[in-house]
Amino acid sequence: MTTLNSILVLVATFLAVFWEAAFDGIRHFLGAQIDLLPALMVYASLCCGLATMTAVAVIGGLLFDTLSANPLGITILPLFVCGFVLYSQRELVLRNQLFAQAVIGLAASAIVPLLTVLLLLTCSTAPLLGWGSLWQWLVMALGGAMATPVIFQFFELFDRALNYRRTAETSFRPDREIRRGRK
Repeated sequence: MTTLNSILVLVATFLAVFWEAAFDGIRHFLGAQIDLLPALMVYASLCCGLATMTAVAVIGGLLFDTLSANPLGITILPLFVCGFVLYSQRELVLRNQLFAQAVIGLAASAIVPLLTVLLLLTCSTAPLLGWGSLWQWLVMALGGAMATPVIFQFFELFDRALNYRRTAETSFRPDREIRRGRK
């Protein structure tokens, strides 16, 4: 992964948090806001290095907590744990398949809010929980499942547009002479 791709992932992290805070259309329509940070963590952990994945967790968590009612820094640990688990198992994951991307996005988008609520409860902060929280959690998980393949396709498009493709080398050399016939 190049430095340009890491920068694009960090810019996308900033834009995802900005989008969640600035545009209320989905929140008013569904009654819950879709969180794109777990989907970005899935991409960063499967396709980028450990430094980029950690930067997405720290920067994304701090930006998210700054614009929410969460204590500053509480979202960093759930994002990092989710990303690190995926990063440590990245050789086993079929990261190029849409179904695998959606399932991993669903799992990450469901686990990160649960871990955040668990941290809030252990920090003696009383989050607002009720039956509506179950609906919000479901919308966040399904939204993350749909957003993860889109994010993979988006970054693949940028990768094809901005990076060189390696040429496939054949074993045939055009300057090689082939002798035919008998000696």
